[in-house]
Formats: sequence, structure tokens, C-alpha cells
Amino acid sequence: MSTQPFVIERIYAAPIQKVWEVITVREKMKEWYFDLAEFKPEVGFEFEFIGGDENKQYLHLCRVTKIDEGKTIAYTWRYDGYEGESEVTWELFPEGEGTKLVLTHSGLETFPPLDAFKKENFAAGWTHITGISLKEYLEK
Repeated sequence: MSTQPFVIERIYAAPIQKVWEVITVREKMKEWYFDLAEFKPEVGFEFEFIGGDENKQYLHLCRVTKIDEGKTIAYTWRYDGYEGESEVTWELFPEGEGTKLVLTHSGLETFPPLDAFKKENFAAGWTHITGISLKEYLEK
């Protein structure tokens, strides 16, 4: 399996501060991302959520690894009961009057070779999350 991370870029018609709040404030995140019981943008903070498809749901276990206020947040991403650990990084850049998001999900090759953990499934999920869910939430 390729060790290349999955990277996706999006441009939103919203200022960086608004995008930052939407990706770091639990009450806002649950409206477009996952329903997190708790979340704090603090290095070391651990959080979890359930996600998957119609066939199986997985408990995701995550830990914030990096914060650069208003610019970058990163966290580990692993599955309870499965080997492997990846990292998701959200980076924000000014883009005219809007914001450019660069999302990188690295370490996907560390997961077991199950259909649910295939890179193309992560690509489809992040494409939907960043291209539809987050975009619609920011631009409503």
C-alpha cells in the first residue's frame, strides 16, 4: 500500500476565523462533522466518536497533537480494536477574502487491509466532508 498521505484542498467563501471556529468548536463541529461528546482544541486532549457506513460502525479514538491558533490543528485517528494509527491535519491559509483549507490524512497504510480502511474510502469521505458538509455549513 502507498505511504503517500491523502491530501485535499478546498477554498471557502468565509474568513479564516470563521473556518477555525467551525473546525474547533464542538457545538459547531457536530452540525457538519461528527457528533463529538467532547472536544477541546488543546494538545493532548483525547476525544472519540462513532462513524462508519451502513454495514459497520467504528469507534474512532483521537488525540490532539498540534495547535497553531487560527492556522493548524492536527490529531491522531485510530480505531478501537484495530491496529494502526493515522493523523489528520487541517491547515488554513488566507485566500483573497476567503480561506484555503489543506487537509492531510497520513498513516492510512498502518491500518489493516479491510475494505472499510481503503484509501479510496477515506478519499470519498473527506471529499464529502470538506466539499459538501463543511462548505454548506460555512456558506449557509
